[in-house]
Amino acid sequence: MNEKFVIGLDYGSDSARAVVVNAKTGETLATAVQYYPRWQKGLYCNPAVNQYRQHPQDYIDVLEGTVKEALKQCPAGTAEQVVGIAFDTTGSTPVFTDAAGTPLSLLPEFAENPNAMFVLWKDHTAIKEAAEINELCKQWKIDYSAYEGGIYSSEWLWAKALHVLREDVAVRSRAYSIVEHCEWLPALLTGAKQSDDIVRSRCACGHKAMWHESWGGLPSEDFLVKLDPLLTGFRARLFEKTETADKAVGHLTPEWAKRLGLTTQVAVAGGAFDCHMGAVGAGITPHTFVRVIGTSTCDIMVASYEEIGDKLIKGICGQVDGSVIPGMIGLEAGQSGFGDIYAWFKRVLEFPLKNIISKSALIDEATKEKLISEAADRIIPMLTAEAEKVPIEESGIIATDWMNGRRTPDANQMLKGTITGLTLGSSAPRIFRALVEATAFGSKAIVDRFRNEGVKIEHVIGIGGIALKSPFVMQTLSDVLDMPIKVCQTDQACALGASMFAATAAGLYHKIEDAQQAMNSGFANEYKPNAANVAVYQKLYEQYLKVGQFTEKEMFC
Repeated sequence: MNEKFVIGLDYGSDSARAVVVNAKTGETLATAVQYYPRWQKGLYCNPAVNQYRQHPQDYIDVLEGTVKEALKQCPAGTAEQVVGIAFDTTGSTPVFTDAAGTPLSLLPEFAENPNAMFVLWKDHTAIKEAAEINELCKQWKIDYSAYEGGIYSSEWLWAKALHVLREDVAVRSRAYSIVEHCEWLPALLTGAKQSDDIVRSRCACGHKAMWHESWGGLPSEDFLVKLDPLLTGFRARLFEKTETADKAVGHLTPEWAKRLGLTTQVAVAGGAFDCHMGAVGAGITPHTFVRVIGTSTCDIMVASYEEIGDKLIKGICGQVDGSVIPGMIGLEAGQSGFGDIYAWFKRVLEFPLKNIISKSALIDEATKEKLISEAADRIIPMLTAEAEKVPIEESGIIATDWMNGRRTPDANQMLKGTITGLTLGSSAPRIFRALVEATAFGSKAIVDRFRNEGVKIEHVIGIGGIALKSPFVMQTLSDVLDMPIKVCQTDQACALGASMFAATAAGLYHKIEDAQQAMNSGFANEYKPNAANVAVYQKLYEQYLKVGQFTEKEMFC
């Protein structure tokens, strides 16, 4: 066997998947997906206060599980020919570490402490801290949020770190440094012994930690201490330099090579966020708007240095040199809720199933369980089928997509979702249609912001489960945006993108663009806007904007 293979690992919100890919052709030999066992039980989370924490042992468990499972599906001898491995993760998902770079929750005394665990991207417990950061940024001689859209979010590193330090004396007394999920996994596999040895991600630090070369890296010690004295010393114990994900941070240690069934010749690429590597996997080029559509959305673009120049794009999630493709500026935006909004409505409709049928005395326990499971699985497909029958102009319901706050344009995690225009004739399918339209309207608001800021958008690519599985959602999105949308052929674009970085880090390609050219999956289909729908949706979008403006004004007046 002369082929070379790479492994891409994509760590999502609920599960991780590993793909084994032919590094020359991009052919996927095997895919394995596993859910985080502790997360699946709802441990360490409190949705009522927007607390979402993940235990690092979950990440280790699924790492071993998915890689071994995927390799078992491959022809004999494949493992010996694997030359590279790369990770993408959610973000910002940071954790406090000790001086050795070990997440505190891997220490016995912190094993059950949520504050010692990774703070998932959608954890919004740090809204107060984000507001303080924004206030100080506007007063300081340097606006450290300038390259992050001008508004710092509670979803990002410094807000989360400060919140945990304020909340937990035990963590505060032991915390030495902070690491992002996408930085920790490569460090773990390459045997980093000290926090200082961890290679820091340009993607994570530039978009979420206010790192920028023009002011010497991270915000100054004076700024951080002014924000809160609890941050004293962390800057010096963190890092000055960051690296792009196409570079190897090392090779598998003997321990990890044995645990994964690989060799110590496997190069480990630098880490990055899922949406950024997913955009690479989808074939991103300048003027292409890539939408990673899942529980939330992340929208990625790349632009040349000449096109961006000194331009600061307001209200997005950052513009970072090399965060997507080295040698280009990576632009990030997104919605804090997309598929999660549909899942919320599904949970609302599941109430009688789980709270009435489950207690019925008319059927046995096994039948109850099967009935509830069958009904729950059919809710979204049935809603979709019925919602498609509702004429656009007859719905009359307008919703906003802020059930989990707003990421872009103009981050504001205090916002709440709204549904208006309800009547006694408003059925579940009509409400569902309004929610789908709201997520599309939120997408259009992002596109409009980019264009208003002078960023050209010529093509749209959709990736992720919803893009492949819901023609209704994708056609609605195409109609609202009034643009064709190509859908990536693979359902694992993020993991495929990670495999491209693995191949480049292993030296098989000179640059990421070469790996993209050779390893891309192509497109499954393309949605084109319906001209009649476009006109109607433009009017409904204007109503969406008015409802949003009213909601935001009334909440903060």
